[in-house]
Amino acid sequence: MTPAIATRHRIRDLNDGFRQGGAASGQWMLTRGVMNLGPEFTALAVNAVRAFSGFTDDNDPYGEHDFGSLNVGGEHLFWKIDYYDPTLSFGSDDPGDPARTRRIITVMLASEY
Repeated sequence: MTPAIATRHRIRDLNDGFRQGGAASGQWMLTRGVMNLGPEFTALAVNAVRAFSGFTDDNDPYGEHDFGSLNVGGEHLFWKIDYYDPTLSFGSDDPGDPARTRRIITVMLASEY
């Protein structure tokens, strides 16, 4: 395995661990549109994002599992993981290093994009 592929696999594993709730290396952000649909919808949306496994070459060309598109309760949602430095001031210079990276996942209505 090349170093680039190994790095992508490491980022993918860190993203999956964070998104699925097993890692505390980041935070979740829900847009106003998602929040306005109420706490029951919000819980459904978070659970659906955590369970998401529909990655393909088309929607995940780099194999990092950092974006998804899904339907929940009749609403089309997008989610995206971005990488920041530990102070959340700048982008991370190494998303494969959890000591140097904080992950932020944003869940939004597709109509908010």
